[in-house]
Amino acid sequence: MPARSGSTTVSDMTSTPLDRLLTGSLFVAPAVYLTADLLYATRGWDDPTAAVVHVLGAVGYTIVLVRLVTLGDGVLAAVLLVVGAFGAAGDVAYGFNTIHVSLGDTDLVDATGAATLIKPLGLCFPLTLLLGAVVLRGKAPTWAVTLLAVSALAWPVAHIGNIGWLAVAVNAALVTALGAVALQSPTRPAASASPSAAAIPTAEPGRSGR
Repeated sequence: MPARSGSTTVSDMTSTPLDRLLTGSLFVAPAVYLTADLLYATRGWDDPTAAVVHVLGAVGYTIVLVRLVTLGDGVLAAVLLVVGAFGAAGDVAYGFNTIHVSLGDTDLVDATGAATLIKPLGLCFPLTLLLGAVVLRGKAPTWAVTLLAVSALAWPVAHIGNIGWLAVAVNAALVTALGAVALQSPTRPAASASPSAAAIPTAEPGRSGR
């Protein structure tokens, strides 16, 4: 019996427009965020232009999150998705907070009450990167996974302390690490693929197949 035309293999799943978009985000998002931190480092942490680029980079990292989740499986992938959703919200919130500050509004980082929500959400972003490194073990070069993990740990140090040069260095490291992951083109776990034609039983010659 001929193979079914609609069957999907792992190799097919890594060549769709959606997968190309997700993999491309590994190049684009870190580069945009690096630009944002370069602007912060040179123009100040309340610069509105840097904040706009920051928001765009944070949105890009939301797509990176989806790429990383598709490369994981089981409980780890589920945890990464939940933590990453909170982290994406926190990262975008910090960008808009900077826009508010540039307009003379209250800095949520220094505010109390409901405003304190921004802090734990923000910490979920580097935690997302760290979980992403765990997901990528065995699927990407070891040096890239290590660099991603180290960058995740250094992220809050640089951004909570407003250390410009360190923030730029961390983002440059992320450009390198995630770029290497994209070039490696890791595949999704085989368990997520549909059965191939080889796994579909065929009728023996002379039988009706019933």
